[in-house]
Amino acid sequence: MSWVTELARPEIVALQAYEHAAWEPSLERLHANELPWRAHGDESRAGLNRYPEPQPRALIERLAALYDAAPESILAGRGSDEAIDLLVRAFCRAGRDAAARIQGAHLVTVPLRADAGFALDERAVLERCSADVKVVFLCSPNNPTGNLLDEPAIVRIAGELAGRALVVVDEAYLEFASTQSLARHLAKLPHLAILRTLSKAHGLAGARCGTVIADPEVIALLRKVIPPYAIAQLTLEAVLKLLEPPQLAEVAKRIALIRAERERLTAALAALPQVVRVWPSAANFVLTEFTDAGAALARARDARLLVRDARGHPGLARALRITIGSIEQHVGLLD
Repeated sequence: MSWVTELARPEIVALQAYEHAAWEPSLERLHANELPWRAHGDESRAGLNRYPEPQPRALIERLAALYDAAPESILAGRGSDEAIDLLVRAFCRAGRDAAARIQGAHLVTVPLRADAGFALDERAVLERCSADVKVVFLCSPNNPTGNLLDEPAIVRIAGELAGRALVVVDEAYLEFASTQSLARHLAKLPHLAILRTLSKAHGLAGARCGTVIADPEVIALLRKVIPPYAIAQLTLEAVLKLLEPPQLAEVAKRIALIRAERERLTAALAALPQVVRVWPSAANFVLTEFTDAGAALARARDARLLVRDARGHPGLARALRITIGSIEQHVGLLD
C-alpha cells in the first residue's frame, strides 16, 4: 500500500475516476448527447455545443512547461480555491481529521510570528500536527503580510511529516518574488504539493485557472474528485492563447513593472507621517500599518480607491493591504 493510499480517505481511494466520453477529435461525435450545431453567435474555436476535453492535454503540457514540471504531476482546475477544496476532500474526513471546516473537519491554526516579521513558526507547526492532521497549508509569499516563508523550514516540515500529512504550499504570488518554486523539491519530498495560479502575475483572474503540482499518485487521486469538465472551453482557448511566448514576454515585463512600482510605493508610504511602517513584500501588494487605519481606509475610498482592511488578522490591528496598481492610481492614493 502506498503512502497516498494510507493517507487519503479510503472512500476516495476506492472511487473510480469519472469515465468521460471518448476524446477522439478526428471522429464525428454521436456518443456524448451533444447537439450537432453551434449556438447562434458561438465563435469559439471548438464549439460550445461540445463538451471540453477533461484535463486538456494541450493545457496540461503548457502548464507543465510554464512551471517546469512533468505533465503527470499537473492538475488544472478552477483557480487555487478549487485545488484547496479537492485536497481537503481527498484527504480529510468529516468530524475526524483536521484541515477545513467546510468539509466538516477540525481546523488547526498556527499563527506566524508577528514578533519576527511574520516568520513561519516551525516548531509550533510540528507540535500542532497531531495524528489527526492530514494536510498542512502554507502560503509563500504569504497573504496578507507579503513575506516569503523560510524555505529550509518548509522543507524540514515536509520531511518531518512524511507519511503523516501532505504539506501544501500556495505560491500564488511567487512570480513577484526573487526565488524559485518549491516544486523543485518534489522528487525528494513526494509529501509536498504546490499550488500555482494564472490569476495574479498573468492577469487572468477572470479565467479561473489554477494548478496543483504534486506527486503523480496525488494527482491521480485528485482526478477522482475533480468535476468531469472543470476547465470550460472558452477558458481553455483563452489561456492557451495567452500562454504563447509573446504573451509570456509581456507578462515578464509587467512583473518587472510591478516590482519596481512596489519599491517606489513602499518608499512613498513609509515617508508619510500617518504611516507607522510598511512591511517588506515579495508579492504584488504591500502591508502598511497606520496610526489610524480607519481614517486611512476612508481617505482611500474618498479618492475612489479600494484597499483591503487587514485589521482582523492577528498582530495587524492597524494594518491595510494595498495592491500594487498603476502609477496613476498611486498618485491618487498618496495625495
